[in-house]
Amino acid sequence: MRTHDRLYIGGEWTAPAGGGVLEVASPHDGTAVGSAPEGTPADIVLAVDAARRAADSGPWQRTSPAERAAALGRLAEAFGRRTGDLAALITAEMGSPLSFSQLAQAPLAHSVLEYYAGLADQVDWHQIRPGLLGPVHVEREPAGVAAAIVPWNVPQFLIAAKIAPALLAGCAVVVKPAPETPLDPYLLAEAAEEAGLPPGVLSIVAGGRETGEHLVAHPGVDHVAFTGSTAAGRRIGALCGEHLKGCSLELGGKSAAVLLDDADLDAYLAMLPLTALLNNGEACIAQARVLAPRSRYEEVVEAISEKAAALRVGDPSDPATEVGPLVSERQRERVEGYIALGLKEGARITTGGGRPKGEGRDRGFYVEPTVFADARNDMRIAREEIFGPVVVVVPYDGEGPEGDEEAVRLADDSEYGLAGSVWTSDPERGLAVARRVRAGTFGVNAYNIDVNTPFGGRKASGVGSEFGPEGLDEYLRWKSVPTLG
Repeated sequence: MRTHDRLYIGGEWTAPAGGGVLEVASPHDGTAVGSAPEGTPADIVLAVDAARRAADSGPWQRTSPAERAAALGRLAEAFGRRTGDLAALITAEMGSPLSFSQLAQAPLAHSVLEYYAGLADQVDWHQIRPGLLGPVHVEREPAGVAAAIVPWNVPQFLIAAKIAPALLAGCAVVVKPAPETPLDPYLLAEAAEEAGLPPGVLSIVAGGRETGEHLVAHPGVDHVAFTGSTAAGRRIGALCGEHLKGCSLELGGKSAAVLLDDADLDAYLAMLPLTALLNNGEACIAQARVLAPRSRYEEVVEAISEKAAALRVGDPSDPATEVGPLVSERQRERVEGYIALGLKEGARITTGGGRPKGEGRDRGFYVEPTVFADARNDMRIAREEIFGPVVVVVPYDGEGPEGDEEAVRLADDSEYGLAGSVWTSDPERGLAVARRVRAGTFGVNAYNIDVNTPFGGRKASGVGSEFGPEGLDEYLRWKSVPTLG
């Protein structure tokens, strides 16, 4: 049980302005996990004011890239000592299987911090170019104050994706975690305190929609980085446009896994828990829309159904668990609503579709891994983000080049363009398919996110990039200084 009564604002543990409390209960069995203050717009004002001072007049704005990288390195070291506790806490908060939390939730966040700590000497911070009147100094400056708004599904990874490049750039950051996962950011705050980050450089205020919207609209914020739903992203983008501030938006997805007619089905099935059913299906990059050639359709449906049915569902703190509970009752109701909708649309459930029984799962927000067959790409279950353990298998016609053409067309027949994968015994053929699909990342016989390469969406999946040098670019602004004499 973790109980907090202060907010981390401007490098200090500060009493909250309001009396609201965010209570966190286990999605597995409803037992209390902890509580934290609910941030208010008044707390946001304090946090932005502290960040503004750090960005405009504090020691942070006078640091060199090398000094900022050193500070980020100290943060990465302090964070690294907490990854075990973070993994367990995130599992307790939102139900991610401990195996995934230990593989990705905490270690990947640590990797992001380490990556950006080592990037400073690879960046061209200053150039001199010939100009009409003399040399022109072209410099890269921090954007100023950055707001980082993150969801609950991979909280520390998504926080790190924003604060690491922002801090290296020289920005001060205000983080707004989701109300479902307000506890794990306290370990990050402790790490920041241990690393000796200057006052105002990092503040963390968890809260709901009103708190987040106040942060986005605050005139002291120069750049907003958001990960979440497309609907919320459109609202944030509109506010940023109204206030003429930069934004990077990593939004929803309905990514396709394209199985070509020569695909190694066993290789694909081995990765199913990390593609279609990643993090209980609560992942924007989940490739839960499987496109299979009609010549192998029944074989694919049967194999995926058997694999999904065999996955171990249960207590997320058990290292053997492969699928845990959904984050909340509301999320379970959403997923069950889509399952009912799929049946109404005419799709056929081949496994799952209900709530698992026994072994304590009756008390948690569990949904069985569910597979739909006889689905069409125009069905809502194939077009909308379900965010749960539901796989939809859609057939496509043709083999060879003709089939590849149809598969690409169906993969692109979506308002989203975030991620995806193609599975084939011919990597060159797979690469040709991957290059034609409008998505920010698209794996060949695998799928993963590398922190040294850009990640971002197309269409309704967002704008901007995270990770790699491109992620740093989001927090920098160009300045040209012509000189005479």
